[in-house]
Amino acid sequence: MIRTTKLRATRYPRVLVVTMAAALLGAGPLLGQEGESASDMAKTAQNPVASVYNFPFQNNTDFKVGPNEATNNTLNIQPVIPTPVGGFNLINRAIIPVKWQGDVAGAGSQSGLGDITYEGFLSPRKPGKVIWGVGVALIFPTATDDRLGAGKWQAGPGLVVLTVAGQWVIGALAQNTWSFAGDTARADVNFFFGQYFINYNIKNGWYLTSQPIITANWKAESGEQWTVPFGGGVGKTQSFGRFFVDFQAQAFYNAVKPEFGPDWQLRLQVKPIIPH
Repeated sequence: MIRTTKLRATRYPRVLVVTMAAALLGAGPLLGQEGESASDMAKTAQNPVASVYNFPFQNNTDFKVGPNEATNNTLNIQPVIPTPVGGFNLINRAIIPVKWQGDVAGAGSQSGLGDITYEGFLSPRKPGKVIWGVGVALIFPTATDDRLGAGKWQAGPGLVVLTVAGQWVIGALAQNTWSFAGDTARADVNFFFGQYFINYNIKNGWYLTSQPIITANWKAESGEQWTVPFGGGVGKTQSFGRFFVDFQAQAFYNAVKPEFGPDWQLRLQVKPIIPH
């Protein structure tokens, strides 16, 4: 069973690579209308609290993890559904991780569902120059294997701030979660998640981007808490009739990491967008 699942899981990066290559290398003009609409939607896609339905499939592959220098892969399925609430939008986002982990420390590989996260951000429907959202993150112990999740119910606040200035979309997102229930035999959780994003939009939906994810495990020993990556990549927002799809590829090197944390990461993302 593990071997069969492993083969299926390792196909995710290949599927994403093929899909992105088809879009980035010339599918564009034959499938949609290029120009300002694609460029405008690219900026919208870069706003975490934009009032659009979108369904990202984000694949993260970590290399050289643990003493065995294994490879781990996580496909995050992240549907985003905005809901109007008075003068605000409630941006509802689920993060559903499908994981495959190599033999990190001699315990064999495993694959399955990780812990599911819900994020809800309230953001003004008519924002000013500074766009913001405040909300909450809830994490549910849904992992199908102990090694794929924390085994704890978690909750905490979240904040996102950004601005759009000409061709630039710049901002940051941060949240911290604490465990409050769950398996008493598992360690308590106090975990920080942060992401700054710098996007420079070129034309026809093309853009350069840097969106590293910075984390801190406050329960770890000193020197083992932080993971701080640096890197970036390229993206393209393509129109398909009245719909859009945002394609993105980034690579990051972990300049600061725990002893057995990954050396670097490859991220591939496909994000269908439905304006409304």
